[in-house]
Amino acid sequence: MKRHFFKILLMFLANVLFGNVAASATEPQFFDVFIASKDGYKSIRIPSVVVTKKGIVLAFAEGRAADADQAGNSIILKRSRDEGRTWSPLELIADDGSNSLNNPTAVVEQESGRVFLMYQRIPAHMKERDNSVETGYEGTNVYRNFITWSDDEGATWTKPLDITRTTKRPTRATTIASGPGIGIQLTRGPHKGRLIIPFNEGPYHQWNNFSVFSDDGGGNWKWGQDVPGAFVPDSKLGQRSQINEVQMVELSDGSVRLNTRQFAGTKVRKTSVSRDGGETWSPVEDVPALRDPSCNSSILRYSFDDAKGRGRILYSGPDSTRRNKGTIHLSVDDGATWPVKRVLRPGGFAYSVLTQLQDGSVGCLFEPDDAEQIIFARFTIAWLEGGVKETQHSTH
Repeated sequence: MKRHFFKILLMFLANVLFGNVAASATEPQFFDVFIASKDGYKSIRIPSVVVTKKGIVLAFAEGRAADADQAGNSIILKRSRDEGRTWSPLELIADDGSNSLNNPTAVVEQESGRVFLMYQRIPAHMKERDNSVETGYEGTNVYRNFITWSDDEGATWTKPLDITRTTKRPTRATTIASGPGIGIQLTRGPHKGRLIIPFNEGPYHQWNNFSVFSDDGGGNWKWGQDVPGAFVPDSKLGQRSQINEVQMVELSDGSVRLNTRQFAGTKVRKTSVSRDGGETWSPVEDVPALRDPSCNSSILRYSFDDAKGRGRILYSGPDSTRRNKGTIHLSVDDGATWPVKRVLRPGGFAYSVLTQLQDGSVGCLFEPDDAEQIIFARFTIAWLEGGVKETQHSTH
């Protein structure tokens, strides 16, 4: 009888101890990536993250000489060979002296394995808000768009190539900004293989969203049409845009959904769908389930079909009126509804970028409380699906 009792007691203790270990192993893990004071910058912001074909995680950001959007920014990189747990020393990808390099946006071409990085150059004497920013391609007051790429898992990078003329409209567009975040490559439908980089263009307060895309593996790029319905009435400006920084995701049939930061109207994310690979778009709609304090966020295709015949799309962003309460949302109907969510970080949470790791877990590179640090979080789909279930109206 005593032996039986002690056997039960040992089983209970083992279950408590090892059960708790197993449970804690499913909880998110957090790892420092960039720390401005240690990495030699006054500020580090604007994350981008992709996983190469061989599983190396590449984390990009802007290294800034001051805590300002245009402060002689450089594009910097760290690499992880163990799925985000440890990171290499900082590497400088692009620098242009006192000119600012902004909005790193990376994408992997899956056939070749080539990693592309797109960013913009802003003249040193200008800010995004300046009325003197000019349209066109010539002169000292013009925003320019550059691309660089790596064929060795991010170890080395090509000399940046100026592709402004094929990615920026010759008239009307003043500022241009890729993402920031990531691009996508379509895997199905009539435009299978197309690389897409999400963009917005100014003037300031008059932004439009559009895509820049390539059908030849990144050799040539061109722009699509602007998303309709961008503007709402404004008492001071007459009208102002309700959209700005943007990310895109592939849908089950090869269509593309964009998810964009709000700058006017209801304080929720905005969305639109393209049925022709990002060339034209449906009118802008609200996404009532996704609150937005006006902060760049992330959207990611995790899977197309699981064991239950459903695909998953993930979203990360502040579920708050401020840049905090970083929350991961899950949709199983191509982003029409977001019935599951779980808080990843209750505290500060600004710009974030999601990526899928080779072991099936999810990585989230995000800005926490200030511009001093960028953190990488790892979590599992099982952890996310244990989150809050909500009843919602759909976004078509």
